Amino acid sequence: MRITRTGTTALFIDFQEKLFPSMNEKEILLKNSILLLEGLTVLGVPFSFTQQYTRGLGETLGSLSSLVSEFSPIEKTDFSGYAAEQYLEFLKLHQSKMIIICGIEAHVCVLQTAVDLKEAGYFPVVISDCITSRTEISKTAALERFRFENIMTSTCESILFELTRSSRADEFRAISKLVK
Repeated sequence: MRITRTGTTALFIDFQEKLFPSMNEKEILLKNSILLLEGLTVLGVPFSFTQQYTRGLGETLGSLSSLVSEFSPIEKTDFSGYAAEQYLEFLKLHQSKMIIICGIEAHVCVLQTAVDLKEAGYFPVVISDCITSRTEISKTAALERFRFENIMTSTCESILFELTRSSRADEFRAISKLVK
């Protein structure tokens, strides 16, 4: 299945101040997630952010939220972002079919969101180098579960070039420059 910009949105899950410090390989996660966010912006792919229980876990990392004009995250208390009414409104507004997913923690909120989206008839695509958990084994278990659930995975660079589609695309130079 080809992933195109039409009908595609992205969801950045719980990149929060009090969660992030205890994540495994957090520097790689942040670098790739910033790249993904910048690339999606260049390509005009709509995205949203969730925050799990903001009062307890803090705000979205400034290194991500500062890249978004009029940053307005979706507050949630359920682990699945799909349970948030505001997120359902976002999906309807953008007529989303394909959902690019990244965030933390892979084995909890990312997993439950992806499974719920799949069950609701969407096509989630989890970006494997833009997810993590506190431990490597938890991330590995999540990746195994995605396979079991027939949820597609990709990488940051791969998804950006797939969305760009051609070296003739107006955005190709900007995407190429980002990934180098």
